[in-house]
Amino acid sequence: MTEARQYGELATQLLMESRRSTQTDMLMKYNDSLVRSIIREQRDLEKAIDALLVDGRPPPPALLIIQTAINRNKRCLLAYHSHRVDRLRDMYWAVGGALPHLLSNQDIRSRLSPHEVDYLRQYNSSVMEFRSEFSHELDITASITNPPKDLHVLVHVVKDCGVIQTELGSIQFEKGQRYMVRRADIEHLIVQGYLEEV
Repeated sequence: MTEARQYGELATQLLMESRRSTQTDMLMKYNDSLVRSIIREQRDLEKAIDALLVDGRPPPPALLIIQTAINRNKRCLLAYHSHRVDRLRDMYWAVGGALPHLLSNQDIRSRLSPHEVDYLRQYNSSVMEFRSEFSHELDITASITNPPKDLHVLVHVVKDCGVIQTELGSIQFEKGQRYMVRRADIEHLIVQGYLEEV
């Protein structure tokens, strides 16, 4: 026995998933099967429209209902993907534009579709290309929510991050140590969680 569904019911489920993602402040796993089901429904609805349109006859009222369902499904799919793209951008900037750091997290990586990983890579290359034009004057990946008060900062090393090249030379950051360094040289390591400001 097949279960009867209303037009647009699957798209509503997709929007509810986006809403849950927003409420829990967590990116849910990409729901590929539901997206594909909605696309199949779209194709079925388009076939139904073709069957209703007969030459020489006025369009039946059912045509309006089916066209409304098609438009609603499209809007829901666009809203779902727009929400996910916004979340991906937020996650990218939360780690200071460090794409390898973001994609190395298996928990996050498992929630992304292959197309979303490609999108992040292309977004990162666009940001890097844009950033290269004026990287000597401004670091667009630096945090703007907490502007720096001093040029130098005392940091505590949370995770080993190896040797870092700075303008004044190289520094070997070892877990548990504290260092006074130029903020501009290590800002990205603070954002990525390797260093903690004391």
